[in-house]
Amino acid sequence: MSPSTGSAGSGYAETSGTVTRTATRRRLLMCAPSHFDVTYSINPWMAPEKPTDGALALAQWERLRDLYRDLGHIVEMIDPLPGLPDMVFAANGATVVDGRVLGARFRSFQRTAEGPAYLAWFRDHGFGEIRWPEHTNEGEGDFLLVGRTLLAGTGFRTDRRSHHEAQDFFGVPVISLDLVDPRFYHLDTALAVLSDHEVMYFPGAFSESSRMVLRTLFPDAILATEEEALVFGLNTFSDGRHVLLPQSAVHLTGELAQRGFEPVGVDLSELLKAGGSAKCCTLELRSG
Repeated sequence: MSPSTGSAGSGYAETSGTVTRTATRRRLLMCAPSHFDVTYSINPWMAPEKPTDGALALAQWERLRDLYRDLGHIVEMIDPLPGLPDMVFAANGATVVDGRVLGARFRSFQRTAEGPAYLAWFRDHGFGEIRWPEHTNEGEGDFLLVGRTLLAGTGFRTDRRSHHEAQDFFGVPVISLDLVDPRFYHLDTALAVLSDHEVMYFPGAFSESSRMVLRTLFPDAILATEEEALVFGLNTFSDGRHVLLPQSAVHLTGELAQRGFEPVGVDLSELLKAGGSAKCCTLELRSG
């Protein structure tokens, strides 16, 4: 499977009734699960009494990192810190739009130190416009950019007031979405961005009013079943052509293929014990 790269944009072109998908090379930030473990419970997936396999978690994560590189993406690394077992979930560390960085302020005290650690990385790597947030937000866990619109989740982790903060800082419209099922505590567990105007999501994770918003914005969205949402089939990464998602999400894989995407199955079952998969491990560094 050889990657194709192109300029940013919709991610596809209509040609004689067929869909030609174009991958866009991305710059990504990841953190190795060197200290990964489940020692506390801050979501329904975490059970400290169940054992974790650190070697397996690292091997699965390395496979994901290598897939990104094989597909032509740039992967940068932040050093994992002892005592922060969830730091592997880099998507929660910040939100980056047009080279501007809005830091993360975690709701749970167990993850509090991750916010400053990620912001230090951005300062050390030449990002000039950095804001420490006033209100609680958990980075790209609850902020997902679709084209030039930021979808913003709330209900379990991210304070709704942070949505206004993000809109003021980034200068893009922000649309709030209410999450109502604690199993899908972050927006990126319930909705995946596929291109500049395409998403897939699990309707049952959202309030009725938010489902109406999603139906209006994305009438042709792929709808996930509860079964596939529960294997984190929506915690995916898309470059506009390739979509990395759990290999067990068979229905979604078929739907994506029918629409011209190239699904790439990954196994991150060990990290799922902490409530994370491919997207959770991946923070996109969007330049201006």
